Amino acid sequence: MKAVYATGTNYNDPLSMLEVGDMPKPETKPFWSTIRVKSASVNHHDVWSLQGVGLADEQTPMILGTDAAGVLQEDIPVRKGLKAGSEVVLYTFIGTDGAGVMPGERRSILSERYAGTMAEYTQVPSANVFAKPENLNFDETAALGTSWLTAYSLLFTSANVKPGDTVLVQGAGGGVSTAAIQLAHAAGLEVFVTSRSEDKRNRALEIGADAVFESGARLPHKVDAVIESVGASTWSHSVKSVRPGGSIAICGATTGDQPGAELTRIFFQDIRVQGNTMGSREDFARLLKFVEHADLHPVIDSAYAIDDARLAFSKIVKGDVFGKIMLHI
Repeated sequence: MKAVYATGTNYNDPLSMLEVGDMPKPETKPFWSTIRVKSASVNHHDVWSLQGVGLADEQTPMILGTDAAGVLQEDIPVRKGLKAGSEVVLYTFIGTDGAGVMPGERRSILSERYAGTMAEYTQVPSANVFAKPENLNFDETAALGTSWLTAYSLLFTSANVKPGDTVLVQGAGGGVSTAAIQLAHAAGLEVFVTSRSEDKRNRALEIGADAVFESGARLPHKVDAVIESVGASTWSHSVKSVRPGGSIAICGATTGDQPGAELTRIFFQDIRVQGNTMGSREDFARLLKFVEHADLHPVIDSAYAIDDARLAFSKIVKGDVFGKIMLHI
């Protein structure tokens, strides 16, 4: 089957390790389901894998991809309504609760231990297969797995915000930040967004931001929570912008993970810092219902054929995106 995979790792030149070619089709195994992939999204995680972050040379070749929407290939007897031919979306966090793996297995995301989703066929534990929201197409659905689940968990689990609260989303344009803006707006939050780009600030307003600011700008008032995925370049602003007793929910550090900690301000103002990697299967189920009920549609920056995967990855590397980059498999 055709797939996008890492042939090795190279921190300084990750795209040199990217290949599109034939890989073995997954073999049927108990308690796992096979999906014919229609759409997969490209994430920073895929670039980090090519750099050797979370993926060692000895694990390659490894099929990349942490999100997918497609068509179920066989019935799932214990899941009512999920039959061969059903259009589905995948929860791709493996080992969090023992579904489909040995007890005590360390958690991983597809493409770290098990083959990823950028292939004609992929597999996940059967418990991780969900019906595709009826209001979304395959591209929009495939965007939900990593970025949207992470944004949902950051907002409603890690930051524990409530309708009427104010949230600051640092850095407009990426998959997590665009998802956080849309979800927060739909949930009745006041949404502040920062970006160095005027174009991205304007687009953030179009998808639900109440006010936008240049990176580092003083806000009209303190916020109840900050959604932080940028890292070193925005950390100080995040600490200064959150109210006493508020939360900073962090899921990434695209500009570096070694900022000044500003511990005095954090402990003196009772600021809670909560890390977050994706989210639980229960969060994913709730996200799917929320998206369908509120008729939310993930922002798609662009879509590429699988043979043009290098172009798609290049956009992620350059940071030239607003929304999600998709691959059609």
